[in-house]
Amino acid sequence: MRRAKRALPPVAVVLVLALGVPLAGCGSESGARGDGVSAGKEKGVDMQEAAEQSDAMLDAVLKGIDPDVQWAHGPTTTRACGVTRRRTVMTVVSPERRQTFLDRAENFWRKNGYRIKAVNKDEKFPAVYAVTRSGFGVSVSFRGKGQAFLEADSPCVKESKVADPTTEPNGPAYKDVYPLPRPNVRSDFWSGKGP
Repeated sequence: MRRAKRALPPVAVVLVLALGVPLAGCGSESGARGDGVSAGKEKGVDMQEAAEQSDAMLDAVLKGIDPDVQWAHGPTTTRACGVTRRRTVMTVVSPERRQTFLDRAENFWRKNGYRIKAVNKDEKFPAVYAVTRSGFGVSVSFRGKGQAFLEADSPCVKESKVADPTTEPNGPAYKDVYPLPRPNVRSDFWSGKGP
């Protein structure tokens, strides 16, 4: 007597997907995810060193955006094998200037050897995503109230404690304030109208 093959019940499929997604949270550009071995781990990089590299990348792209915007540190988060650093732009970037802002970040990354992974041309929430040769993912995205956010995600690295960023923001630090205020700094260029 042959046994009929049964498909997994929908609940089992949902559980498999739900449990599998967190395992895909860290990895390198090569696509290896959650395997515990990546460029960062092989080179002995720990979370603190990865956070410092992320800070340097975020500081560099902010310096590459002209004219300057005021920014503050966003929250640092760690996961099983990586760390994410954030910068929140406090300068009001008008809808007419958002694409220019993204273009300047994208051009900076291209000139510095980053690979552009994706560009979201959404009118309300545009974004640019890039990756470094060493597997760090970086992005600039516009979210609620047109606020710009920059993020740097490390590849899998060795677990360690992570200290706060040492770079001073170029405006109020908003220490222990979460969520940060919406953009509140006016700029003749970034907050202006027109192309």
